[in-house]
Amino acid sequence: MMDSRRKFIGSVATGLAGSLAPSQVLGANERIRLGIIGAGARGMEIVREAIACPNTEFTAFADVYTRRLEEAKQVAPNAKTYLDHRYLLDDKNVDAVLIATPQHLHCEHFTAALEAGKHVYQEKTMAFTVDHAKRMRAAYQKVAGKRTVQIGHQGVSSGTMADALSMIASNKLGKLTMIEAHMFRNTPHNKPQWARPVYPDMNPENILWNQFLGEAPKRDFDANRYINWRFFWDYSGGNFYENMCHQLAFWYKALNLQIPKSVTTTGGVYLWKDGREVPDTMNVSMEHPEEILFTWASGFGNNQLGVAEHVLGTDATIQKSQQIRLTPQKVNRPKDEEVLGQSRTEPRAHMQNFLDSIRANKEPNCSVDLGFRVSIACRMAVESYRQQRQVKWDAAKEEIV
Repeated sequence: MMDSRRKFIGSVATGLAGSLAPSQVLGANERIRLGIIGAGARGMEIVREAIACPNTEFTAFADVYTRRLEEAKQVAPNAKTYLDHRYLLDDKNVDAVLIATPQHLHCEHFTAALEAGKHVYQEKTMAFTVDHAKRMRAAYQKVAGKRTVQIGHQGVSSGTMADALSMIASNKLGKLTMIEAHMFRNTPHNKPQWARPVYPDMNPENILWNQFLGEAPKRDFDANRYINWRFFWDYSGGNFYENMCHQLAFWYKALNLQIPKSVTTTGGVYLWKDGREVPDTMNVSMEHPEEILFTWASGFGNNQLGVAEHVLGTDATIQKSQQIRLTPQKVNRPKDEEVLGQSRTEPRAHMQNFLDSIRANKEPNCSVDLGFRVSIACRMAVESYRQQRQVKWDAAKEEIV
């Protein structure tokens, strides 16, 4: 592997993955050939989802770490493997690309995949910075109508979403003023949240370090930064990008909420003193132009409260956790009864929606526009935390101030 890797690196040409001719339009039942950039833990989860959908074939894997490619071959033995994602994008046997790389690399991989004529499933959070979000949106706008892009907020394809839309459409909420959301976890004392072990083979021979860094600040090889990238601001948006994004995306879609006017974040690294920069305990307050306050609290030191959202209207509450229910405010709707959501979520619904949308040439459930709005809200939360002040969104200039 080491010897072949040296030869491989020696053969890397510049300017790969230029614009390709558009691939053919796929028929309703035609097999979709898939590749992935970023074959790590989450990447392989969505690979398995895609393989389990009918009429799909996995033809290529790209990852900067040799071990990941060896493990991927066990899932799809006939697929090609590439250390450099540009070779995957040049591969004519790839119709659509799943992207599950660290957040700071999303823009690079997303824009290159669209330029190469591929359909794209982009893991969340779509964009790392405001600049990245704009670049990704512009890349999509060039191919809109010809290429399908799904952002990986899978909750928007759930049965719960169908129920939420039905509850909102019933006009029983009254005037909506606030959404309270939270997400709490706990782990054993000796197992910090997100911490991954550093293996002996994580070295410059087996990892393309400069490709991992991408546009992030240059630094010497550091196996801990590579494997525990979620700890560091250079590559990660912390739990704002890991989990707040999902809860935002659900209600941003259901209620068509726009980017917050202002965001205030507080918190800190209160629990895990292991070198991480991103907070393990946090509270975010987002003021939306629709006159809705969206608050989100999260911590890694107690899971009693779990994960839930409460949509608070003058006439009713929508409570979403494992189930979704509409509960009347008896002060205003004394005769209304509670409504419990019944819609089932199909297995692999979000991935199937992506594949169906490619075949039908229609917009999937999680659009680039939705991904854009969620990305900006999450970035505002990060900037507020890091700058220790309230930040605002200048909608005219499209920048955080």
